[in-house]
Amino acid sequence: MSEPTSAAHDDCGCRDFTTTRRTALALGAGAVTAMVGDVMTQTVYGAQPRGNVLVVLSLRGGADGLSLVVPHAEKAYYDARPTTSIPKDRLLHADATFGLHPALAPLSPLWAKKRLAAVHAVGLPAPNRSHFEAMEVLEDADPGSDARIGWLNRFVGQLRGDSILEGVQVGSNVLPTSLVGPRPTVALESPSSISTPFAGSERGDAVARGLAQMYGDGRSRVHRAGREALELARLGGRYSEAAALPPQHSAAYPGSALGTSLRRTAALIRAGVGVRAVAVDSGSWDHHENLRGNLNARAGDLASSLAAFFTDLGPDWRRVTVVTLSEFGRRLPENGAAGVDHGYGNAVLVAGGGVRGGHYHSRWPTLRDGRLESGDLTVTTDYRHLLMEVLQARFPGVDAHRVFPQAGYRRRVGVMR
Repeated sequence: MSEPTSAAHDDCGCRDFTTTRRTALALGAGAVTAMVGDVMTQTVYGAQPRGNVLVVLSLRGGADGLSLVVPHAEKAYYDARPTTSIPKDRLLHADATFGLHPALAPLSPLWAKKRLAAVHAVGLPAPNRSHFEAMEVLEDADPGSDARIGWLNRFVGQLRGDSILEGVQVGSNVLPTSLVGPRPTVALESPSSISTPFAGSERGDAVARGLAQMYGDGRSRVHRAGREALELARLGGRYSEAAALPPQHSAAYPGSALGTSLRRTAALIRAGVGVRAVAVDSGSWDHHENLRGNLNARAGDLASSLAAFFTDLGPDWRRVTVVTLSEFGRRLPENGAAGVDHGYGNAVLVAGGGVRGGHYHSRWPTLRDGRLESGDLTVTTDYRHLLMEVLQARFPGVDAHRVFPQAGYRRRVGVMR
């Protein structure tokens, strides 16, 4: 079974992803849909360049949290996975209950510096083993509501900045559900996605001057649309300049899609264009067969990419918090193809600024019979409560209950300071 990625939206035909100048004019004076290069976005004018940043790294396909963060104290784990379990003596940073997959070794310095933590038995409030349905529920995070507004859109909607690039998807030109909604957000496949025609050349400078003169100080919606598109291109230019520089502090990214996306995310943060929320995708986590080999490759890429990202950020790491999310975990028992099928509870990695790192955080339900959810790891931490804790710690002006309006009383996870 193939895993969904953000590209799964490409052919959906949803109006959310196919905005034109005509619809821009209908949005009114305060907002515009501008298309510059290959990027489509609703934008507002202005920018506030600095502040804490949340990076949501989606592990598309349903990552196996029982392999990433192994419950080595559980005999049931080894009994259920005779050929795919990870031996305790190979685990990293093992405590009495858990240990990290050995392919996560590039993240060991972050763990040792207490900048990386793991939270186990995390997931949706109710099981959902369909990729697309689970992703929609996860990213909308407002069950029962008819409004198609993602939780990251609700989050950036509460921020006081007015940057055009406040909420960004990096690595795709399609917005994930989490960023869809009334607050202007941007999908950037690459730094060149935002530019005026012939940007970086003498002809491009002339084009920009001509467009600025054309839209000038006019008060019509068309004039405002033009000025806002030019502002987007101006900030995009700063991003492109930052992205053109080599990674900082001798950071070495892998040549993978995830490595490229995180390198561009670091450049976006350094560029000082007002970004506060970034969504990044990592695909191919749907391991119905050959769990050991496939997950070893994916976990290694994840660890190498994240390690390079935090090295690249330098002192800015203190402003940045990364949370990994996946639509569901995997079943406890392995299948006949040495893989694992769709399950329920999962593990989450949290790294960067404000994290109580070097610890495993969990209300661990155990893997004993009677404690499982239809044979799967039971969820004891609603993923919304984990995210609420992150938002309240890093963005104190944000009302997390408005971001997750039906999450109820937030149970403390303890992963944030």
